Amino acid sequence: MKIKFATTCLAIGMMLTPVVGFTADSDTDRSSPITFVKDSVITTKIKTKLAAETHLGSLKDIKVDTDKNGAVFLSGMAHSQAEVDKAVSIARDTKGVVTVHSDIRIMESK
Repeated sequence: MKIKFATTCLAIGMMLTPVVGFTADSDTDRSSPITFVKDSVITTKIKTKLAAETHLGSLKDIKVDTDKNGAVFLSGMAHSQAEVDKAVSIARDTKGVVTVHSDIRIMESK
């Protein structure tokens, strides 16, 4: 009876080992689906806020990328410094963002 119980416990433990390995995964692994989703959520929130600024038309065209550490990278073109400042402000005010790096350029007037 004890041997049967011990064998059953051992078999269940061996089957659960891969499950424990997956749940112990942390955000430091960029290939982790959880980290990817977290990064994508931050990026999507920022893009949504930029698109909502309809009076600043070019903000919807700004590219947004978020890395695993919560650093946001903005790039693209804006019509004015005010638009650049607004985009950076929106990114900084988004939950989960640690730092913002802006490479947004101002379009030259013709």
